[in-house]
Amino acid sequence: MKLIRFGAIGNEKPGVQLENGDRLDVSNFGQDYDEQFFGGDGIIRLKDWLSKNSDSCPKVDSSMRLGAPLCRPSKIICIGLNYAKHAQEAGMEIPKEPVLFFKATSAMVGPNDDVIIPKGSTKTDWEVELAIIIGKKASYVSESEAMDHVAGYVLHNDYSEREYQIERSGQWVKGKSCDTFAPIGPFIVTPDEIEDPHNLDLWLKVNGETLQNSNTSDFVFDIPTSISYISQFMTLLPGDVISTGTPFGVGLGFDPPRYLKPGDVVELGIDGLGSSQQVAKAYD
Repeated sequence: MKLIRFGAIGNEKPGVQLENGDRLDVSNFGQDYDEQFFGGDGIIRLKDWLSKNSDSCPKVDSSMRLGAPLCRPSKIICIGLNYAKHAQEAGMEIPKEPVLFFKATSAMVGPNDDVIIPKGSTKTDWEVELAIIIGKKASYVSESEAMDHVAGYVLHNDYSEREYQIERSGQWVKGKSCDTFAPIGPFIVTPDEIEDPHNLDLWLKVNGETLQNSNTSDFVFDIPTSISYISQFMTLLPGDVISTGTPFGVGLGFDPPRYLKPGDVVELGIDGLGSSQQVAKAYD
């Protein structure tokens, strides 16, 4: 199943995308894609509801804006330097434990919304990432049980302002949380549709030029390890997002570095998770 949310900003409705690409409005199911949905067997209940009611669901026009495919979660947890080659290009050692940081949930936007370069920024960067949606509460979870807590997978561009992240004092969160810095979607894909999340091609282009092109097999820490590790330090709630890191090819890694400027077009995608596009706009 592919979960979408559609409509104007702040007024999104829940929907699903079918195998043929058609989109259905499932507002009559009576629940949006939030913590209660994911934590209350919502995906199973929605599948059952659709088997009886899909014919009466209104179709969503293909021109309709897509929002982030879940309501604002309790947290977005990101894993830094989780691709071996990315750690090398950043000039950092491969971590011995997952590097964790938060991204403000207020940064979430739809997959094709504009990315706003922050006021005064000169070092806004891109990061294509596979993100995990938590499906049930997780605390002190073992690696062997970790995948039971996954509700689905989604495409995420972990935009980063490198000056704020690296050159300013304090934690990385300042460079990760600017408005529009977390476009998520187009859809959440349930695990039954992804044969192996550790063997997915992912890519990113800027103005048509491929800059990131890798595979999740380059993970330093795989998904069960990451979920289990995070759950030792905090409770993961249904709907929480874990972004699993980016491969090599970010702007910071070029010599000289390359960063976004107004008018740049960023396109990205992951096998089975669709693609998204953001146009860079200056802060107004």
